[in-house]
Amino acid sequence: MRTALFAAMLLCPLASAAPAVAQSKVNIEQNFADSLAALPKEELAVSGGFYVPAYSSVAMSQGKLRVDFSVTLSVHNASENQPLVLKRIAYFDTAGKQVETYLKAPVALKPLATVSIFIPTDDVRGGTGANFIVDWAATGEITEPVVEALMVGGIANAHYAFISQGRPTRTATRK
Repeated sequence: MRTALFAAMLLCPLASAAPAVAQSKVNIEQNFADSLAALPKEELAVSGGFYVPAYSSVAMSQGKLRVDFSVTLSVHNASENQPLVLKRIAYFDTAGKQVETYLKAPVALKPLATVSIFIPTDDVRGGTGANFIVDWAATGEITEPVVEALMVGGIANAHYAFISQGRPTRTATRK
């Protein structure tokens, strides 16, 4: 009985919470100007993509409780001497529907630089099976980028943080 009452008390704020309002557009060009370089004039001979699982919500307590998380997607250029061109950063929900896109046009990331996308805790549009797709390219052979999502959230006095590593979906070289 006490457990059910405690669970009901925890769930009440979730039930009365207003639905998440669409996050204002992230302006990578403006927010990360120091991390960006001019787009290369040479042909982009190498390209690839990453799939990054993300969790804006996680079911807990035998599925009776939902805990919401903030999500930070970070894209790191692991090359020490070559720019990395980011062609697409897109966010998808549990059903595979695109929720947001974060680039209007390709941008070049300086060597060893990083850009990040932040999704606040109250933006639960992604759900329990959210994910990102990141498409990249370079003018020649390059160290593969590092792409990760960091989720942070909590309930009561318990706080959780975990990382989801991006998985390469493809790498192609033009000859």
